[in-house]
Amino acid sequence: MRRTLARRPDHDRPGHDHPGRAGQPAPQRRSRRSADGIGAWWLLAAVLPVAFLAVFFAWPVAAMLLRGIAPEGVLDLSAFAQVLGAERTWRILGQTLGMAAAATVCSVAVGLPAAFVLYRRRFPGRAVLRGVVTVPFVLPTVVVGVAFRALLSPGGPLGFTGLDQTTTAVVLAMVFFNVSVVVRQVGAMWAGLDPRQAEAARVLGASGWRAWRTVTLPQLAPAIVSAASLVFLFCSAAFGIVQTLGRPGHGTLETEVWAQTVVFFDLRAAAVFSVLQFAVVLAAVGVSGWAASRAGRALRLQDARVPPLTRADAAPAAVAAALGLLIVLPIATLVVRSFHSAEGWGLHNYRLLTTAGAGFTGGTTVAEALEHSVKIALDATWLTLLAGVPLALLLTRRFRSRTAVRAQRALDGAVMLPLGVSAVTVGFGFVVSLRAQWPELAASGALVPAAQAVVALPLVVRSLVPVLAAVDPRLREAAQTLGASPWRVLLTVDGPFVLRGVGLAAGFAFAVSLGEFGATTFLASPDYQTLPVVIVRLLGRPGADNYGMALAGAVVLAALTAAVMIMCERLRPRGAGAEGAW
Repeated sequence: MRRTLARRPDHDRPGHDHPGRAGQPAPQRRSRRSADGIGAWWLLAAVLPVAFLAVFFAWPVAAMLLRGIAPEGVLDLSAFAQVLGAERTWRILGQTLGMAAAATVCSVAVGLPAAFVLYRRRFPGRAVLRGVVTVPFVLPTVVVGVAFRALLSPGGPLGFTGLDQTTTAVVLAMVFFNVSVVVRQVGAMWAGLDPRQAEAARVLGASGWRAWRTVTLPQLAPAIVSAASLVFLFCSAAFGIVQTLGRPGHGTLETEVWAQTVVFFDLRAAAVFSVLQFAVVLAAVGVSGWAASRAGRALRLQDARVPPLTRADAAPAAVAAALGLLIVLPIATLVVRSFHSAEGWGLHNYRLLTTAGAGFTGGTTVAEALEHSVKIALDATWLTLLAGVPLALLLTRRFRSRTAVRAQRALDGAVMLPLGVSAVTVGFGFVVSLRAQWPELAASGALVPAAQAVVALPLVVRSLVPVLAAVDPRLREAAQTLGASPWRVLLTVDGPFVLRGVGLAAGFAFAVSLGEFGATTFLASPDYQTLPVVIVRLLGRPGADNYGMALAGAVVLAALTAAVMIMCERLRPRGAGAEGAW
């Protein structure tokens, strides 16, 4: 027995297939056992994703920043003084923050009652309603914008309201798109809270409202703040929605970056607006990260009792029903109106999608644009997985060295940065760095999938991390103890979990890339347009055929995205770690 125990540290020591020597001094065995796993492999595994982030994210963003503060290599803040001194700039900033704040407040106000009904009450059809609430978040922003145009424009069910292309329409579309973040994030925590504390407060004489305000709300506060900051982040960077709905008022920081680059060709002014946008999203990311860490430490009871829905829950149930109507109505209107044209009801709009010269598509049919989108999305998917899988493996390993742990945390933060940077900023950064440095690379179209991969990378990593984190580290230790090499441990223990999660991750990457608009609008060549870009161009041109083709194209894009996400849901691993996968 003593001999077996003496050998165990060498069995556990990464990088060895066979037991160590029995006569090896104990201190040396302990120091080697504290090594960080496969050693040089982890350093090598980090090279590719770090290089990817450095070339396709850090460099473009840095180039964008330098364009604003040092255009000729010398510090020059005159562009900042000029832009920040203009009254219009502050109106744009105010409208950006105002619309994001309004949409955030509305999303929380609607999302909290819906989260209560969907996660704290039991009723027939609850699973279906949960799925309906989640649908908007996976739809391309262009589809959401077109759906609200179909709903609010003259001839639509709510055309009489006069809300088409107004700030109110943009806020409603933002709520539609982001309320699922509040419902899912707050609802997941709410479902795990111990209900006995609120019940005890009721027994002691507190009203239902007071018990919720004094007991439940403080427990939910971290999740609410985290969800609200994420919603604010997404709303402040909702370029596709704002651009599709007509840029009401003075537009937003993102639309101004686009306008200064594409319309006015003022790259310095565009850089300044990008810096302002960058500051806004970084603040939102910081608040979200802080709140998420607090939420992760909140007290939970995984097997909390879920009572049935009663008449006492009429108010939150009515809000949940209204939310369901808000979600279903725009999509249903989009589908129905896509079958109506000047010729009446039928497939006229869909036939135009394959007709050369129909509408204003810039020389590209909608069907060709869809083909381009699929090809680009496939390229972006494998590129994202190539960087995302090693990153997820690195982020879920349990390193013992303090240096390795610090590096792991820094890498985790770096991976999430693209989520907090606007896709428009990424696209503009590509223009002033990669496209300017290698014009032949830009001409080949390779920059478009690279930019889409940058946008999709955080979502892919976050879909893989919960799955890989569910691996019991004792399984790795047992395999090492039995003589398995580190590579064999990685393949036999982690490998099955990677395969379970990679399908979900690939689906996310493909869906995000398929509907990406912010960066693609800067980089797509005129003869190789993607479907979201073509839809926005059709929507911005007069003519019944252009409008009908935009509706039909949006339906096709939504259907393809929905099909991909349904497949992802079927591939989603069940059990430990599954709920944390996006």
